[in-house]
Parts: sequence; C-alpha cells; structure tokens
Amino acid sequence: MSLPAHLGLRLLVVALLCLTGAVAWTGFAAQASLQREAATSAERIAAQLARQPGLGSAGPVAMPAAPPQPAPALLTILPGICADIQLGVELPRRVCGDWDGLDAAPAWFREAVTGDAAAAPTIRAIVFRERTIGSVTAWPDPIAAAARVWQRVRLAGGLALALTAATLLLNWLAVTRLVAPAGQIVRGLARLDAARTRSPLPRFAAAEFDRIARACDDLADRLARAEAARAELMQRLVTVQEEERQAIARDLHDAFGQCLAAAGARAAAIELAAPDDREDLRADARGIEAVLATMRESLRGALARLELPDLAETGLEDALRGLVADWRAQLRSGPALHLDVAGDLADMPVTVSASLYRIAQELLTNALRHGRPSRIFLRVVRTETGTRTVTLTLDDDGKGDVSRTASGTGRGLVGIRARLAALGGSFTLTGTGSGIRACATVPTAV
Repeated sequence: MSLPAHLGLRLLVVALLCLTGAVAWTGFAAQASLQREAATSAERIAAQLARQPGLGSAGPVAMPAAPPQPAPALLTILPGICADIQLGVELPRRVCGDWDGLDAAPAWFREAVTGDAAAAPTIRAIVFRERTIGSVTAWPDPIAAAARVWQRVRLAGGLALALTAATLLLNWLAVTRLVAPAGQIVRGLARLDAARTRSPLPRFAAAEFDRIARACDDLADRLARAEAARAELMQRLVTVQEEERQAIARDLHDAFGQCLAAAGARAAAIELAAPDDREDLRADARGIEAVLATMRESLRGALARLELPDLAETGLEDALRGLVADWRAQLRSGPALHLDVAGDLADMPVTVSASLYRIAQELLTNALRHGRPSRIFLRVVRTETGTRTVTLTLDDDGKGDVSRTASGTGRGLVGIRARLAALGGSFTLTGTGSGIRACATVPTAV
C-alpha cells in the first residue's frame, strides 16, 4: 500500500471516530437543550399562572374555580414542549407548544431517542402569594424532540462528512505531492548502472527527502568511481593477458620451434647416415620426422591463436578477413564461413580493435569446436549516428544449447565478458532455433 493510501486510511478511521463522537455529542446537546427548554417553559407557565387573576381561592379544599384561559400558557410554552397544568383540585390540563411537524425523524431514530427525551420531566410549583396552588410538569414532546435531535444530528453529521471528505482529499493531494520526490529518487537509483549519463537528483523542499537525494548522489558518485576503477583494472588485466600471450608466443617460437627444427634435422641426418641394411632405422627416422611435422603444425596453430596481428598497420577489417581465411584453409571441406563488415573500422582505438579481434577469434573457435554448423556468419557493424558503437555478431546453425553454453565452465566466455567489461560493452547469447547468436557491443566514443 502506498504512503498516501496508508495515511489516508488512518485519517479516515480517525475521521469516522470523530464523526461518531460529533454525532453523539450533538444528540446529547440537543436533548439537553430540550430539557432546558422544558424547564424554561414550565417556569414561564408557572409564573404566568401565578399572576393570572382569580387564582387566589385556588387550593386543596376550594371549590373548582372558573377554568383559566389557555392563551397565556400557549403563549409562553416553547414549540415541541408539552406540559400538564395542575391547579388545586382541578383535573390536570395538558397543553403543547406549536410544532409544525416538519423534518420528522425516521421511525428507527425516533424509537432510539424517545425514551431518553421523556425520561426526566421538569416540575415547577405555581406559587400565589407565598402559597403553592398547583404545579406545572413539562417535558419535550417525544415526536417533536426526536425531530429536533434528528435535525441537529443530520446537520452536524452532514457537516462532519463534508469536512471529512474535504480533509481526505486535501490530505491525499498534500501527501501525494509531499512523497512525489520518492519516485524521483527510486528512478535515480534505477539509473545508477548508467553512471556515464546520469544527472544528479534535484533539490527537494522536504529536508528528509533532500538528505536522501544527496545520499543517493554521493552513492552514485562512489559507484561511478568504483566502476571506472574496475574498468581500468579490467583493461590493465586484458593488457597484461595480451602481453603474456605475446611473450608465450615468442617463447614457443624461439625455444620450442628451434628444438623442433633441431630434432627434425637430427632425424634427417639419421635417415641419411643409416646403413643400407638398416631399413628399420631409416623408417624410425621418417616416423620421427612425421611426428615433428605434426608438432610444427600444432605449434603454428597455437602461435596463430596467441599472436595478435599488427592492427595499427593492417586494421581490424583486414585482420578479421585474415582470421576467416586461416579457418577456411584449415577446414577445407568444413562449414561455410561468411564475413560481412559495415562501416569504417579504420580509426578505432587499438584496444577496441584488439578486443574485437580476440572476441571474434574465441567465438569462431567455440562455434567450430563445440557444434556442427554448416554455415557461420560473422558480421561487424559500426554506427556513427546516435550512440556510436561497433557490434560484432556471430550466427551459426550448429543446434547449440544457449543455457548450456552460457553456464559452461570454459574460460572463453569469461574472457569475452572481461574484455567487454573493460571497454564498457555488453554481451548476449540468444537461440535462433537452428543455432546460437552471440552479440558483442562496444562503444567507440565515450
């Protein structure tokens, strides 16, 4: 649940409790007001009757006097109040204030409040010349009282509901605006991996969000520095690996190659110096020469994989064409190799060209050694518009399994990803139905 919804729900609960309290208090205040009006009406009737002429003979043993006029009582009693007037030994006379019957309360509400409204009548004595001659008992008319309470409760409840709705709406708008920076901060955190193009978060009015934004900017800066250091370290590692390969190639060529040449010369000398009756000796010498020829061929292949062409002199495109030509010469009747180059590859940095050459070399080796393709397409495309990148793609129809290839324990794909990480590039492996598509993308302008 979002923070605005969470706060809105809590505010709604509080508002409902306040509404219930307001309605209960309004009902209590309305009934208390009716009781006060009943008391006021009783006092007015008692006072007016006490001043009415002809009441001096009223008393417990007096004869019934002429009935008093009802007008004074009707003029002093408040609307919705009923009273019983008891004078001497006369029968009680009931009078009620004028109530028009409008805004009558619903039956369920009237039943709920009728008992409380009529529970405590107000009694006032009628005193004439310091002698009690009767009494007035007043109480709110149940129907009128329920209508009065209902009117006030409805007014208070409607006002409270309107205030609650307005408060919830204003709270939603205010909280939504207040927590809006959280979305910007989350989007900024999601862009932390794109540190090259990331812009710092704006300053926020809320101090708490502003501190979070500054902390996120500091984190992004540290991450960018760590990423730059990692890329530099990976580039140094790739450079060291390349230098190590060149050193191994030189050692193999100089030491192992010379040893093979010397062993071949010794085998040829043995074959020539063998007596005519020692055909077995000459056969052994020729066998040694055959083994040495196989070893020299293996050495040439190893040197071809270890040595890096002079890319500054030949360029990446010619180096790739030479690589494909060498594979074609080795395969002879193997799968068809196709090379397609789009864009100018001449002015790329040597580090980028060297890594792309090694990646192409590794991908060709994997496709030929771990699958049975009939066709292999190698494409290199350099784009100059928008994001300037060079993309190397290899497609084969060797029925390879992407998941097995990606989770393999070999060091080929690990080395490819390390080279691309050093250059800020990316690498993907996808299935094509008939084989695997490997795609390496490297930015050429940082």
